[in-house]
Amino acid sequence: MTLETEVISQATSPSSNFTAAMSRETPLYYVWPATEPLVQNFEWKVDETPVSNLVLMLCTCMGYVAFILGLKWYRTKHKMAPVNLGLLPAIHNLILCLWSLAMFLGIIHAMLLDSEINKYNTGMGKYTWLLCFPSTVKPVGYLWFWSYIYYLSKYYELLDTVILVLKNKPLSFLHVYHHATIVFLCWLWLTNCQSLQVIAITINTGIHVMMYFYYFMHSIGMPPPWKMFVTNSQIIQFMIGTFVAFPLIYFHFTRPTGCAGFESFCFNLFFNSSLLYLFVDFHIRNYGKAAKAGKGGKRAKRD
Repeated sequence: MTLETEVISQATSPSSNFTAAMSRETPLYYVWPATEPLVQNFEWKVDETPVSNLVLMLCTCMGYVAFILGLKWYRTKHKMAPVNLGLLPAIHNLILCLWSLAMFLGIIHAMLLDSEINKYNTGMGKYTWLLCFPSTVKPVGYLWFWSYIYYLSKYYELLDTVILVLKNKPLSFLHVYHHATIVFLCWLWLTNCQSLQVIAITINTGIHVMMYFYYFMHSIGMPPPWKMFVTNSQIIQFMIGTFVAFPLIYFHFTRPTGCAGFESFCFNLFFNSSLLYLFVDFHIRNYGKAAKAGKGGKRAKRD
């Protein structure tokens, strides 16, 4: 029986007051889309939930890398001109901007709702579950629905690379590594109910709203003047991801049952650390050189 059903059954009984029952039983944040049966009853099941098969996911990741490298090699070998994609890049970036916004709002809504009803009772505070899921947690309900939607979005983001290659844009190891690995990572989050994923999804989708809005504006010829901030926000994201790992490790080894998904978290920590290094290196190589060139140009002009 859902929360809504419980409230209605109590409210329609002769001895109950509808208004009182609603205010007493219905959580403040129990509103659409949390009230949708599809969302309420969502459950991640490997090999049953669409796009949840491990082999299919791994083949997609490996196929993505092989296809991109092959396409890049072929176009470079034959010295092919950039493809005029028209408004396709702008539409693609706008879709991801709005999709990221929906996920950002959805995961925050789920976080507030699950905290209010104390769904993941850790016995150590109302919001402790954000750092450490109980080991008994199951990937069922509103929160996991948004984690699943986030997982699906990573498949769509693979088109980022196809567009770059067709437009003859530079293709970095960082870009391909990030896109190929994040799909597998999100699959682990759902399968192992990994702790910390709510924080990760919230930060990442929030940054992606800004990032894809920048790309959208750039693709229509109106780039905002904060390109460097996009890269810096990515660095901050992975710094936060590394920082919040410490309380999770503490909770895991001090709680009798530990935290859910600790094994996949260890892989996640390595992934975050590697991306942090790659983003910092990218920032230094690109913006560091630009700053030096700017200073050199100014000095030459003054001399």
